Amino acid sequence: MKGEKLISHSKLTVRYAETDRMGIVHHSNYPVWFELARTDYIKKLGVPYSVLEERGLMLPLTDLSCRFIKPAYYEDEIEIQACVSDVSFAKIEYSYKVLRDGELLCTGQTRHGFVNSESFKPINIKKFDSELYELLKKNKEIIK
Repeated sequence: MKGEKLISHSKLTVRYAETDRMGIVHHSNYPVWFELARTDYIKKLGVPYSVLEERGLMLPLTDLSCRFIKPAYYEDEIEIQACVSDVSFAKIEYSYKVLRDGELLCTGQTRHGFVNSESFKPINIKKFDSELYELLKKNKEIIK
């Protein structure tokens, strides 16, 4: 894996409760799946969100987008890929792909601000934790 950027690969089976009457996954589930993949990503990077929060850092969502290409159905085995696609001193952006047997179903992005967990005021991540900033920057990737 030397020289490669980190991309998390989270797998799940579509549950009945995630579908509508037609057996198609309801659009409201995709952001939940993105969160699952984002949490897996940051854990694989070696810095779980719980540790960041204990240190006084939170990352509230500021923007969310989904592009639906094909539907997912009840009992589909799907994979959600996630990576950091951009990072600055003030914010971070993740990109996602949802796949079924390698077939692209959805792409998405979320943006999050870096804020102090007590004041909720924006913070400069490089000043707050320069090692974390460099780690995120080093692993910046675009999912192909």
